[in-house]
Amino acid sequence: MTKVRERASVLGQRALCPGVYDLRLLAPQIAAAARPGQFVNVFLNNGAHILPRPISLCGIDSENGILRLVYRVTREGSGTEELSRYTAGTELLLLGPLGNGFPTALDNAAVVGGGIGIPPLLELLWALPGKKTALLGYRSKSQLFLLEDFAVAADEVKIATEDGSLGIRGNVVDLLRALPEKPKAILSCGPLPMLRALKAYAAEEGIPLWVSMEERMACGIGACLGCITESAEVDAHSNVKNKRVCADGPVFRAEEVVL
Repeated sequence: MTKVRERASVLGQRALCPGVYDLRLLAPQIAAAARPGQFVNVFLNNGAHILPRPISLCGIDSENGILRLVYRVTREGSGTEELSRYTAGTELLLLGPLGNGFPTALDNAAVVGGGIGIPPLLELLWALPGKKTALLGYRSKSQLFLLEDFAVAADEVKIATEDGSLGIRGNVVDLLRALPEKPKAILSCGPLPMLRALKAYAAEEGIPLWVSMEERMACGIGACLGCITESAEVDAHSNVKNKRVCADGPVFRAEEVVL
């Protein structure tokens, strides 16, 4: 897999909703090689932040060399807060593209996202053939982001909110059960409880499911074993039931991992 260290330039950045930011970067080398579901390691311009921040790719414009990162400023870390202050013209170091992305040769698939797991599904929609359905879960209407983008990329978009302020009151599994026709495959990214519920639903209905997982990462290239998740089978790399989310994933077939 091709990955490079590239000095990228910030083209612009804006807030989409409280705590969620939309960052555009000029990074031609990474953009040329990137695929839906992969991520980049973002190195901050501050020596106090030694480890990079892994951020999924929301948009890939290989023709113009532009990457789009949509991320949330986390409560426990100052790194993403610093990143949110970077303005046009700021340069920063990236390593990427990293990880294994989503399969794209899947007809009549549903992409299912929750919270900050929604952004990497946008680029995936553009790559999928046939009818494309997007099922998105948010906490509330006030936390909505990227809905207009998904409305353009998908044939159909359904929304669930925890408080019922938009769409149905419920979750993404409720949206799946309400579809008049079951999808032929499900591609998902979101919080672990959502992925667990999707795995149970997919097994019940006999639908192939891919999940994109999140774990705290250090190196991002599979060397440090800092982002291990439990696997169903013994892993050839570690000889135990482990998978490296950064290198073996972040996208897995649901039956490969224990959620």
